[in-house]
Amino acid sequence: MINNFWQSEKITLDSYPRGFHLITQQVEAALPGIRRVEVGLLHLFLQHTSASLTINENADPTVRQDMEAFFNHSVKEELSFFRHTYEGKDDMPAHLKSSILGCQLTIPVQQGALALGTWQGIMLGEHRDHGGRRTIIATLQGIAA
Repeated sequence: MINNFWQSEKITLDSYPRGFHLITQQVEAALPGIRRVEVGLLHLFLQHTSASLTINENADPTVRQDMEAFFNHSVKEELSFFRHTYEGKDDMPAHLKSSILGCQLTIPVQQGALALGTWQGIMLGEHRDHGGRRTIIATLQGIAA
């Protein structure tokens, strides 16, 4: 008999300063049922247009600092052709960064844990100076033990 498992949770993250932040532990803590899943998928969907989700280096914080520096260099603020400026100089660049990186991830689950690589972690890219709390819809599906 196959034991299908589905869980959906709304994960509300506290406000983070602008930059890239590891959120793997917050995601795992919000989904204790993941320990029951032998094989499955976790889908994360960020409900915002000025932040992003990505998977990258989880050990050396300079990776996150370099990512922030790269995106700030690549997507400049206060460009003369931006028309969407009434929410601040960081708003339109935040929308572009969100579109480049994306707002969703799908991660395999194996034997009750996220099947991330040794040095991989889930990151929130906060692209606004004052972005506020962020909400992720997490959908876990799989075969439970």
